[in-house]
Amino acid sequence: MIVTRSWLNEWIDISSISTDKLLKTLNSIGLEVDSIHSYKVPQKIVFGRVLECKKHPDADKLNICQVDIGTSTRQIVCGASNVRAGLDVVVATIGAVLPDGTLIKPVTLRGVESDGMICSAKEIGLGDFSEGIIELDSSVGKYKIGQEVSQNPIFSDDIIEVELTANRGDCLSIRGVARDLSAAFDKPLRERKVQEDEDKRLGIGRILSLSQENNLDVNIRYKAVDFKNLTLPFIVRLRLLQIDDKKDSDVDSLMLYTTHSSGVILRAYDYSLFCTKDEPVAKISLSKDKKGFASIMLKDKVVSIVGIMQDDFFKVTHSDGVVLIEATYIPPDIISKKLQENKIPTGPSYYRASRGSEPDLNQGLDYCISIIEANSESTVYGGTIEIDEPHEEKIITISKKEIDDIIGANIDKAKITKILKNLGFDTTKSLADNFAIIVPRYRHDIVNKQDIVEEVVRLVGIDNIPSKPFTFTETNSFSSDYYDYKKRGTYRHKAAFSGFFESVHFVFDERKVLQEYGFETLDESKELLNPIVNTLDTLRTTLLCGLLRAASNNVKNGYSSVKLFEVGSVFNSKREESLKMAFIFSGDREAENLANSGKPAKVDFAFFVQKISNIIGEFELREYKTKHTLSHPYQCAEIFVANESIGEIFRLHPDVQESYDLDVTFMCELEFTKLPCSLKAAKQSSKYQASFRDLSIVMPKEMAYERVKKVISQSATKEVVRFYVVDKYSDESLGKNMSLSIRFVLQSFDKTLEEEEITNTMNTILDALKEELGIGIR
Repeated sequence: MIVTRSWLNEWIDISSISTDKLLKTLNSIGLEVDSIHSYKVPQKIVFGRVLECKKHPDADKLNICQVDIGTSTRQIVCGASNVRAGLDVVVATIGAVLPDGTLIKPVTLRGVESDGMICSAKEIGLGDFSEGIIELDSSVGKYKIGQEVSQNPIFSDDIIEVELTANRGDCLSIRGVARDLSAAFDKPLRERKVQEDEDKRLGIGRILSLSQENNLDVNIRYKAVDFKNLTLPFIVRLRLLQIDDKKDSDVDSLMLYTTHSSGVILRAYDYSLFCTKDEPVAKISLSKDKKGFASIMLKDKVVSIVGIMQDDFFKVTHSDGVVLIEATYIPPDIISKKLQENKIPTGPSYYRASRGSEPDLNQGLDYCISIIEANSESTVYGGTIEIDEPHEEKIITISKKEIDDIIGANIDKAKITKILKNLGFDTTKSLADNFAIIVPRYRHDIVNKQDIVEEVVRLVGIDNIPSKPFTFTETNSFSSDYYDYKKRGTYRHKAAFSGFFESVHFVFDERKVLQEYGFETLDESKELLNPIVNTLDTLRTTLLCGLLRAASNNVKNGYSSVKLFEVGSVFNSKREESLKMAFIFSGDREAENLANSGKPAKVDFAFFVQKISNIIGEFELREYKTKHTLSHPYQCAEIFVANESIGEIFRLHPDVQESYDLDVTFMCELEFTKLPCSLKAAKQSSKYQASFRDLSIVMPKEMAYERVKKVISQSATKEVVRFYVVDKYSDESLGKNMSLSIRFVLQSFDKTLEEEEITNTMNTILDALKEELGIGIR
């Protein structure tokens, strides 16, 4: 949001406040100053008046002017096409140095002496916003002929750019920023009211009829003006250049200027396009279009969509004739939600409307009409055509004690009341020490008690609230948050120690990509209303897509081995948040070295599983088919810790690898809250020697190892410490079967096991396998 000192001064008196204090105040009340540019017209450039203007005898494009500069009358040769007698101008006198370094000195042009220079806006450093020399008018304020131009605040100003958060749409105007400064400096706002003499004006109702559809939550007002000889004042053209915006016509430029200044969204329509000879009265309606947007309709044609766009056909392209001026307000949450449901092209007004424009439509129209009447011979039609939808007042109740408790300091009640009043809050219904606060309609971001307290704090100033010493008590400082933080740090460090690099992404993702790969997405009713960009239009439901993009970018930058991990929040379809940890390993297992002859092997399933085990500890893999389509159909598994599923591990599908320009790639995603992070308990170990036995059993190829493992676990005696697969073999002689070698570790706490005891244990297991599964040894 761009403001200037002189522009702010039109809405609030800050003439006695230094720029430095103004900037500090803006920062302290939450309107962060992003940049400031100060300009000042050089010395010896004065206000002048052209007394006489005649053609140069030897040059068609030059004029010889007699110019009053206060102390004397100087002869100046000027080549501007708009120079004429009676014009007030800006004159660079002898000895002046222009911003581009040009020194003004007496010269002779085609045989005629010239003592000075009549300047354009660009020549004195204001920018190129008009053709020819500056034509001064009343918009620059009072001045005297011969006075230094730099003494005028318009020609010596500060342009300030304020960085606004998305919820502060009420400050997307000069008046809105001035309103916050009014509360900060305890100075009243300057309002503009136009007193209409209705008896002497033709009523707008004679040329315009407006019908409406109910329950559209739109406020709208129309004024009609018969434009004649409109001249945009100097200050309007200068300020439109300063905010780096302009329109094709003077009327549209005036709408833009008034909108930026007052905060009310104004549009202008060419009235001649609304009526015909058969229908001299324009008949328009406010109703829903085919997609449900509140629209201005002319018969079956959409003239404009409130808060979103205006049909170019109905825009004003001239500065004469009857023009309809429209002021509108629509609640920002309604328009944002509607546009999210139905994507349509938007116009420049949507940015303001979606963040909250000014609902006081009359003050915007009055401000616009006052500029028109001061700078044209136009005729304004009497009255307005308007539609006002009723709205429910938002009332927040809070006691002074609650305010003091939240702030941690005692704030005077009168000061709180004054702050809220200056910000536009109505506190007239408050009783004793209990505030009943009516929230102004332009503050849609105020919804609870904490928001009210925040308004008080930012206006009081955080530095002005006395600090209190900490109170130390003998309580346990290690809360669950600490242990959660410690657990997260532990796993991050373990991942880093195992060679993975941490990757951090936004919690947003692209809905189209999630749907393409079969991931869960948010319910439509819980989707984001105002996504920051189209490619981040939903909350992520997995970490995998972000890691894929990051790995792809690393490969494109020349890395042959990419190992990344992330710990972050994800959301389910109901927008419930949870924490996950994900890994990706792509390409070479290790760097090129002498041991691998410069040709390192690619990562494989077993190697990746070992890497994950190094980080999270012991786990089991079970047969599994993922719900998404990122995984290879034959290389994926479910991860179990203590018989509880905590995630999945898989190889990336070859088609996906190719689309992301990746080599062989493996991924893993885990429920972070289910990862073990308890204190390690010491376990008793036997002092007697352990024995090892291998069993090679023949089983069908299609039989899952999980069934074999279950039978062994149920039948094994207490002497079996652990068992695991060491080999798998198959050949033609085995047919549809395969040989699976399982190693058993046996140990007793009481003695060294004898051969007979070991044999009995193994026979018990073999009997169970034959009885339950029908399989035995080779």
